[in-house]
Amino acid sequence: MMEALFTLDAVTFRYAPRRPPVLHRFSRIFEPGLSILRGPSGGGKSTLLKLLAGFLPPDEGRVLTRHRARPDPEFVRREVGFVFQQFNLLPAASLRENLVLSGSVAGLASEAVRGAIDRWLERLDLRPVADAPASELSGGQLQRAALARALIKTPAVLLLDEPTSGLDERNTHVIADVIAEWCAAGRSVVVSTHDPRLALRFSQADTLELAAA
Repeated sequence: MMEALFTLDAVTFRYAPRRPPVLHRFSRIFEPGLSILRGPSGGGKSTLLKLLAGFLPPDEGRVLTRHRARPDPEFVRREVGFVFQQFNLLPAASLRENLVLSGSVAGLASEAVRGAIDRWLERLDLRPVADAPASELSGGQLQRAALARALIKTPAVLLLDEPTSGLDERNTHVIADVIAEWCAAGRSVVVSTHDPRLALRFSQADTLELAAA
């Protein structure tokens, strides 16, 4: 039997005490591989990703990692690569400096960081802008840069929040290829998306439909 990647047991979460819950007594087992979260804005896709990473604590219920423990900062630092919708890159720092910082936070040796940076700059077609400030990157470059930052530490699982939102076909294809390669290498990805292009590309993935509250 395959070991669960994440287990959610009767999870309820709301952003304020008197607001309706975004998730109510939600239970789900995420198996290793590729999982896609679909649904409209407000349906809880981003919230669910943040619960998996331990960025948000549930009001009720439990979120457990594959180690049968709650997600904590050490789990995220070592095993999770998270791509936020807002990218969260340091705008005044160069792309390369952002990637170096990510590797350092993950505790990687400097030589390993340099090798990983060179590999992902090449794979994601970011080498021409490696030394440009993040504030000067285009939307597509920022999206790929945020993905590169998550990939630097070779995490066991990628959590991607709308990774192709607003992107053209070329950039969407690049990111979809990386997702496919990551899973083919035996790692796991959970993707939040309302992009039908990803749904079509990964039609065989484990898909969860979330409805707006």
